Amino acid sequence: MTKIRIAIQKSGRLNEDSLRILKDCGISIDNGKDQLKASSRNFPIEVFYLRNGDIPQYLRDGVVDIAIIGENVLIEKGVDIVVAEKLGFSKCKVSLAIPKATEYKSVKDLEGKRIATSYPNTVKNYLESKGINADLHIISGSVEIAPNIGLADAICDIVSSGSTLFKNNLKEVEIMLKSEAVLAVSPKISEDRKEILQKLQFRIQSVLRARQSKYVLLNAPNEKLSDVIALLPGMRSPTVLPLADKGWSSVHTVINKDKFWEVIDELKQAGAEGILVCPIEKMVL
Repeated sequence: MTKIRIAIQKSGRLNEDSLRILKDCGISIDNGKDQLKASSRNFPIEVFYLRNGDIPQYLRDGVVDIAIIGENVLIEKGVDIVVAEKLGFSKCKVSLAIPKATEYKSVKDLEGKRIATSYPNTVKNYLESKGINADLHIISGSVEIAPNIGLADAICDIVSSGSTLFKNNLKEVEIMLKSEAVLAVSPKISEDRKEILQKLQFRIQSVLRARQSKYVLLNAPNEKLSDVIALLPGMRSPTVLPLADKGWSSVHTVINKDKFWEVIDELKQAGAEGILVCPIEKMVL
């Protein structure tokens, strides 16, 4: 039986979220401790646990068919690899940072400076686009310490919460790019595995839509029903059902979670009552 081979990060921030989205897609992974490869008992897929920085080459060589990987890693090591789906989690920035005490007016202040980074291609391309020349020091480990020990004047690294920069007395001065987890596809994927990929993408898209939405049920007096419905951005149109209490209706719809509180406040002002909000497990279109 043909199985699609997916690479995920062996350890780190992406590993947990990657396994979670596969689980939410109904895929059970039979993995034990320290396994480098595991299979699913209910979907034709094999999971390879790999070092993040190695994944682009495994995709390029066709060792794996797809991967859940940070967009920033592809920009650095795999610009030739196709992204099939943006996944919306593990969001971060790739930024330039300098010591807090250092004055900074613009990117021109980095001219001729020493920059420590594990993202040399990203930094080089960014600085070239700004017409800046700098001396890059490639470091594979933690780069935040470089300015403190005199190795560099600035660093380029991933920034999530900014706490690591703060602890190392650094400040963010340039955001070079914003990144999130993506589903990347090998250029050597076979036709039969493309069919499995389509099935997987269908599940992933259903999960992602559900994560972005809330199911809302509310009651409204019939004389205010048109005003309430006008506020609802439902998938097509809301479902309206009569209540046992004459002159009232129950309205069911889906609201994007980013607009949730704004819409709820407007609904209350329009006369909606008994508003019930439920999470959505899957949303299939």
